[in-house]
Amino acid sequence: MGPTLILLPVTLALWTAGFLLLRRLRPWGAACAPFSASLVSVIIPARNEEHNLPNLLRSLAQQPVKPREVIVVDDGSTDRTAELARQLGASVIASAPLPDGWRGKPWACHQGARVATGDCFLFVDADTWFEADGLTRILSGYTTGACSVGPYHAVRRPYEDLSLFFNFNMTVGTVPHGLFGQMLMVDRESYRRVGGHEAVQGRILENCFLAGRFRAAGIPVRSGTGRGVLSFRMYPHGLRELIEGWTKGFAAGAGQTPRGTLLLVVAWMIGLMFAPLGWLVTGDALCWSAAYLLCAAQVGWFSRQIGAFQWFSALLYPLPLIFFFAVFARSAMRSGKAVQWKGREIRAD
Repeated sequence: MGPTLILLPVTLALWTAGFLLLRRLRPWGAACAPFSASLVSVIIPARNEEHNLPNLLRSLAQQPVKPREVIVVDDGSTDRTAELARQLGASVIASAPLPDGWRGKPWACHQGARVATGDCFLFVDADTWFEADGLTRILSGYTTGACSVGPYHAVRRPYEDLSLFFNFNMTVGTVPHGLFGQMLMVDRESYRRVGGHEAVQGRILENCFLAGRFRAAGIPVRSGTGRGVLSFRMYPHGLRELIEGWTKGFAAGAGQTPRGTLLLVVAWMIGLMFAPLGWLVTGDALCWSAAYLLCAAQVGWFSRQIGAFQWFSALLYPLPLIFFFAVFARSAMRSGKAVQWKGREIRAD
């Protein structure tokens, strides 16, 4: 019982501290009378998205309010992305060749903003979709400046549960004053003041760095979780895509997380690892089984705020947690080095 008397209270203290992160799982909510959809230009950068884009465009068509326009910027696709976008009513722009120093997505967004006619831009990734009345709910929470809604993760295959701690860290590191990579809404003047996507042309996590520029310019930035508003499915093509996707910029994104939040997340995850390790080290099954179940229940509760993660990912949470540590280390080691993504060689943030 000696080691247990020391380690167990520490584990429980770190488990309790994890609840301080709940305020960063705050859902997107109404702030005012709905912003007029007729003033909004939806801009979708898309590269080889024939399997994802129709779902997004159909969800927009089914919204009770309609945006001013929907612009798809075809970023050199070799599939039917442009054809399907036109069939589903979007305006399609063929991207100009990628200039030196630019990443594909910021370049596509930049070109979409140049031709958009709305007073407000809504940039959204092609692998997202709006839930019923989701656009209205986004507009009802928008006032001015920049805002972002973290998409709810639709998990459909077991390996996708390995994203659990990545999604969690992305969410608590962004809400309430950061911007998620999958969606950005901003008024034209605020976008112009910070230099738009040209100011972050070389970044993979462009919205993360745009948030800092907005805040530095005194422009309000607001975000929340998007359950029932906006959804997405990350890396549906297998484990390799999932690993490469999280590798390309996650460590750099973690570096933009507020320091206090980052320390709290690290402490909480250490506490999560203490539960199974304490069991192995001390052999005290009764005490550590109880601690482990408390941790698993907490992980399960938190995970349901951000995605449709399966119950077994919480019950077996050390597996996605170890996976997180391994891929995070890989991301840190690959920072600034060449990686392959969507048929291009890019340098990781």
